[in-house]
Order: sequence, then structure tokens, then C-alpha cells
Amino acid sequence: MGSFEGRIKTVPQFKTKKSTGFIGEIAKNRALYLLCVPGIIFFLVFAYLPMAGAGVAFMDFKANMGLFRSPWVGLNNFKFLFVNDSMRRAVINTLVLNTIFIITGHGFAIMASIFLNEIKAVIFKKTVQNLIFLPYFVSWIVVSAFSVNLFASKGGIMNNVIQLFGMESITWNTRADLWPFILTFFANWKAVGFLSIVYLAVITGISPEYYESTQIDGATKLQQMIHITFPMLIPTITIMLLISIGRIFFADFGMIYGLIGENSALFPTTDVIDTFVFRALRTLGDVGMASAAGLFQSVIGFVLVLGANMITNRYQKDGALF
Repeated sequence: MGSFEGRIKTVPQFKTKKSTGFIGEIAKNRALYLLCVPGIIFFLVFAYLPMAGAGVAFMDFKANMGLFRSPWVGLNNFKFLFVNDSMRRAVINTLVLNTIFIITGHGFAIMASIFLNEIKAVIFKKTVQNLIFLPYFVSWIVVSAFSVNLFASKGGIMNNVIQLFGMESITWNTRADLWPFILTFFANWKAVGFLSIVYLAVITGISPEYYESTQIDGATKLQQMIHITFPMLIPTITIMLLISIGRIFFADFGMIYGLIGENSALFPTTDVIDTFVFRALRTLGDVGMASAAGLFQSVIGFVLVLGANMITNRYQKDGALF
């Protein structure tokens, strides 16, 4: 009879074989990956499968000939993007309006989230947050009805207010120079509440110790916002801006068409790629041209995201998407 330790050593030792690689990762975190399935299916159906139709941008597409028999025309469908004056104007308007929307939208959302965080009265804070978030759920059709009442030439609310100050009424529906500001107002009115939730979530996650240490040093609330809150928000701001840049060539069709419609007097400052292509598709029925515009928007947006992310990786890795 050997010692107890010797008998233990003679017992065969079985090692559990760990799964490695992709299959092992799936098996280990199967519950988390299962939660991703609905999102994966959504993107497969609505984002990746439609890529099979990208070839229409290079065809003279005929419905009776179908996708496989329509003649190929190379880059002819893309020519209107560069030779058509109205299309060039639409491209410029899209970039200008989206740039304004991105800067003002995120700017106001950051300020709203910071000030909401400073409100200590819980009921008042929740009320204000719900009120600024509510417009996000209002459709652009309803907003367009508001705009009709606001900016009607006769009996409109804005003209009634202007006349109270002894000023002449404005024919809003012919003043193309004013509508970029009006569109910016409505865009921010709807988006700021939603965006502020993202930034407010980041602010509430900041450790109170940072604020307590600065209070000991005599820092004011404004100094805490400038030197603690805002720097902590920079990575999130960068990520949100990168996402927005990817859509800078895509206008909000519902907003532009709902508020502007077919009013050609406002086209010089409000006509965007999406509305121009919609009118061209409706009047000319040129599916290839519309597909070329969509492909152009997607490719340029993809390149912009890659370029902006590359720059972000160089100067601030915490704010990069990948």
C-alpha cells in the first residue's frame, strides 16, 4: 500500500477540451449572439440583399425586360450627377443643409443634456425631458400641417406676430433664403430630444468623485461643465459625428418633401438629392438614373466614414468606430 499522495498520482487526470476559434466564441456567448439575430436578419434583408440590385445603376433598366435582360450602359446613368445644373444644386443643398443640421442638432443636444443633468428636481427634470423628447414621435406630415398654419401668407401665426410689431407680412412660400433656417428649426425640434438621451446617459455615468474633487478646489458649475463634463463627452460626440457623416449625402426626404413639396420657388435652397431624384423618377421613369444616385450617395458616404474614422484613429482612438 502506498501513501495517499501516491495513490492520488496514479489516478488518470482528465483535461477538459476547450473550444477555440469562431465556433468556440459562439458557444461561449450564445445567449448574447442570440440577441443579435433580429438585427442581423434586418440588415441582411434590408441592407445586404438589396445590394444585388446595385447593377441597375449601370443599366438602361426596362421593367418588361427585367434585371437580367436590360441593356448595360456603363456610367451613362451617372452623367446627370455632374452635367445637370439642378442636380449639382441639389448636391450642394444636401451638403449645406445636413452640415447645418449636424452641427446645430448635436450642439443643442449636448447643451440640453448638460443642463438636464444639473436639474435636481426629479419631477421637473422628467417633465422637461419628456417634453423635448415628444416631438421625435411626431410625423413629418403632422409637422407640415403645423408649418402651413405658421407660415400661411394670410392668417398665418408668424405674419400675425410680425404685424403686431408694425412690420409688413412676409410671403414665406416664396422666400427661399429663409427656409434653410426654418428647416433647421424643425429638424432640431424633432431630433434634439432623442440625441440628448444619448449624451445624458454618458453624463450620468461620470463618476461623482471628479465633481467632488473640483468642488473642494472651489470650481464653479460652469467650470465643472467645461473641464469635466464636456471632455468626458468628446469620445461619444466623435462617434455620433462619424455616424452622421455617413449620412451627409442622404437628406431626410420626409422632412423636405413634407414641408417643401412641389414649391419650385423654394428649390434654390431646399431641393436635395432625394427630392430631385424622386421627381425625376416620377416624371421620367428612369430607374437606372435613380439607382445611380442612390449608389453614388452610399459610396461617397462610405468613403467619408472611412476617412473620418482614419483621422479620428490618429488623433483620438477612443472616439473611433473601428
